[in-house]
Parts: sequence; structure tokens; C-alpha cells
Amino acid sequence: MKIAVIHDYADAFRRTAARARLQGHEVHVDTGTRTHLERLADCEALVLTQQRVRVTRELLERLPRLKLISQTGRNVYHLDLAACAARGIVVSAGAPPAGGPYSRTAELAWGLIIGALRHLPYEVQRLREGHWQSTVGRGLAGKVLGIYAFGHIGAAVARVGRAFGMDVLCWGREGSTARARAEGFAVAPGREAFFESADVLSLHLPANAQTRGIVGPADLARMKPDALLVNTSRAAIIAEGALAEALARGRPGFAAVDVYEDEPVVGGKHPLLGLRNALCTPHLGYVERETLEAMYGVAVDQLLAFAAGKPINVVGS
Repeated sequence: MKIAVIHDYADAFRRTAARARLQGHEVHVDTGTRTHLERLADCEALVLTQQRVRVTRELLERLPRLKLISQTGRNVYHLDLAACAARGIVVSAGAPPAGGPYSRTAELAWGLIIGALRHLPYEVQRLREGHWQSTVGRGLAGKVLGIYAFGHIGAAVARVGRAFGMDVLCWGREGSTARARAEGFAVAPGREAFFESADVLSLHLPANAQTRGIVGPADLARMKPDALLVNTSRAAIIAEGALAEALARGRPGFAAVDVYEDEPVVGGKHPLLGLRNALCTPHLGYVERETLEAMYGVAVDQLLAFAAGKPINVVGS
């Protein structure tokens, strides 16, 4: 089977144990930030790393031999499933078992929170340039940490916030808030109070039709002028353009983001990159050795199951 692993930016797949299990198959790994369709025209299987590429009807029409898409993770909002079904393409999308109570994305969220509140990127760069400290940071104890969606990642961020002495305040759907209460966390009396109260507000919603643009300009305008908004989930959960506009107006006062509407962001071309009150990272949340090893392991499981005529983790349209 001819297999293409695309958008593997860090060339991680070749170094995993999963790669060695594909002996006998022809494997092409593309590490670029653009999809070179001319290189994929004869591929029979695509391995997609998370949601790095949108698979549209038009793209599928240019891949006439494609039979399988092996997706890392269960989120398939970026795939045109109806077009896949119409062309007889099997979509396998499975996630590895959780590796413990603390998600790798939660770890990054805390890196962003501390980095933003203590001005770490700025101070590091200034020190390299020959200067000494020039900013005053903010601590965490006694501050309000807002958690929007108390799922696996949101819960991990909340627990660390409590360990730092923060007052954790949660918001989300009924199931989310019920889980938060069961762990002893407070739930905001309403949406407005949630956005108004948070000193640090961390978003942990999946991207889908129901959550697209769920955080809008009115929500952001209610935030404190010294509040920090953190988004390590998906950019689409914030109304397009609303965050850059809100930061320019000063509510919230700062943002730390790891996700963008159209990825990858190259050439420094994104409105947030030009704002001094935004700390931006290039979607690093899940990009960690053990995580990628596990994710690609599932992707290879799916490839081998399909090759054996017994596809697994099949997603329908």
C-alpha cells in the first residue's frame, strides 16, 4: 500500500516505533507546511496529524487512488465525510488511551499562563540583548481562574490552578458544570458573571458546528482590562477577528493563544502576531514526544487493519 504522511512539520513520524511496523508498505513523509498534491496523486492511504489539513471534495478529486484516511484523534470536523463516502474512501479516526490525569495540552496552557503573566518571552529577549529586568509580573494566588468546559483538559488546568491557590470558577454545558461541582469547583451563576470575574480565563471547547464562534465580542468586552484569555483549543470557538479587535480595545488586557483560524501561520501573517499584548505559539499543545508516539501508533493500527481487510475506528458521514 502506498501511504502518505502529510504535514508532519517536525519530521516526527520517522522516529516513532510505529514507522517500523509498516515494513512492506511504501511510505512517503511530507514535512512541509503546504500540501503538494502532485506528490500524492498515486497514494492509497493518507495519514493526517490532528486537523492540520482540510480534506475537501476538491482535494479528494485530485487523489483518484485514495482508499483510506487514517486520522490521528477522533475529531474529524476538517474532513468532508460525505465526499469521502461518495468516493468509497474509508475514514478511520481513533485516539490513544489517555496517558494520565494531566493532558499535554494542559501543560502547555500553564506554560502560556505563567509566560504571559510574568512577561517571560519579553524578558528573555531583553536579557539576550544586554538589558536587565524592566517589567512587573502578576502572581496567581487569590486570582480567579475561569475554566470554560470542564473536560479532560479543562479539569487538568483547574486542578493545577487550585494547587496554585487560585479561586477556580467554571462554566459550560450542564454535563461540564456537573463534573466541576462533583470535584468541588465553583460554577459561575451565569455567563456574564463568568467573563466578568475571571483574571485568567482558559478555553477548553472542541471545535464543531455548535461551538463555532461561541465566544463573541460581547463576552470579550466584559473581561477585565488586566485579564488574560488563554486559548489552547481551537481558534474557531472565538468569533473570527473578535480577539484581535478586543485586545486592541484593551478588554481583555492580554491573550495567550496556540491556535489559529487557518494553519499553519507562516511569514508572520496573522493579526495577533502584531500585538504586544498577545503571546502566540505555533500550535504546540499536543506536539510532545510521547503524545505523537501514541497518536501515530493508532494511525498505524488503522493502516494495518485496513490492509488486512478489517478496518477499525471507522467514521461515517
